[in-house]
Amino acid sequence: MDLREPPVSGSWRHAHGFEVAFFSDAGAGHRMWGHTAARDGEELWSVGYDIETDAGWRTIGAHASATAPEGMCEVSLQRDHQTGWTVDGHHRPDLQDCVDIDIESSAVTNTLPLHRLDFTVGTVVEVPAAFVRAGDLRVERLEQRYTLLSASPEGFRFHYESSTFGVVCDLDVDSAGLIVDYPGIARRDR
Repeated sequence: MDLREPPVSGSWRHAHGFEVAFFSDAGAGHRMWGHTAARDGEELWSVGYDIETDAGWRTIGAHASATAPEGMCEVSLQRDHQTGWTVDGHHRPDLQDCVDIDIESSAVTNTLPLHRLDFTVGTVVEVPAAFVRAGDLRVERLEQRYTLLSASPEGFRFHYESSTFGVVCDLDVDSAGLIVDYPGIARRDR
């Protein structure tokens, strides 16, 4: 599956919020950074993120900051292909086989495994990730899998499942691997 490089920027309308993101090459890898602001029921929060990958789109580091009614918080994650993940300097063996980071408030982080892996139509691919919660930036393991359903020059459709949260839906992504439509969650508007 060949994806083009992401655009310089993009934006998404979330069900109850908004996201902007920016993309660039970063030395021998890639960088994506952005910000989300949303309301989930009575809960309000905003999350900023900055993610670095190697040339193969494998996460090597991330920093997130959040503002919520409880106050402000930050988290830093680092991934080494031999020693695994650290979260704020603490080793996290539960994340050992996770290569990607997934930020709860972001539709953008779904692009990481899409760029990194070579999907073929109909093949289910398990893609566990280090999952960063929106309000308190707590990091936990996310079990998820993607199945490429169709491909065209304009984009791709994936079947997405997360057993961690009981989410099942079909994702439409563009030719750069960015979410166009995440049903009930977010839709790209630029």
